[in-house]
Amino acid sequence: MNIAIVVSEFNEEVTSRMLAVAQEKATFLKLKILHTCTVPGAYDMPIIVDSLLQKNDVDAVVTLGAIIKGQTKHDEVISHSAAQALTSLSIKYQKPVSLGISGPGMQERHAYARIRPVAERAVEAVVKISNELKRIE
Repeated sequence: MNIAIVVSEFNEEVTSRMLAVAQEKATFLKLKILHTCTVPGAYDMPIIVDSLLQKNDVDAVVTLGAIIKGQTKHDEVISHSAAQALTSLSIKYQKPVSLGISGPGMQERHAYARIRPVAERAVEAVVKISNELKRIE
């Protein structure tokens, strides 16, 4: 299975570690990472994910990001917007797009605690969804 990974640069101390975990998990599952793309933040992912899903050799896209709560509800707006757009792209192209974006409402310490589980589940999710899609075709 060929995948692409899109990772947010915002909260890079967290997301760079998420990327390393996702790459490790992909290697363990014998997935080929064709593209690794960075974007400024989670909100910016959909346009890159759209472009990747158009490629015939990309079977799925893993997204990685960490949305940490600030003093406003901006984290909620970003999270909901990104999740909705990524879900729409997955349906549009009939290819798995995982939501490996932790948050909203999360403090920085929670982001660090969720690095491994969120990144690993994001990679595992695209494999499971792909297998299920093949089963029902």
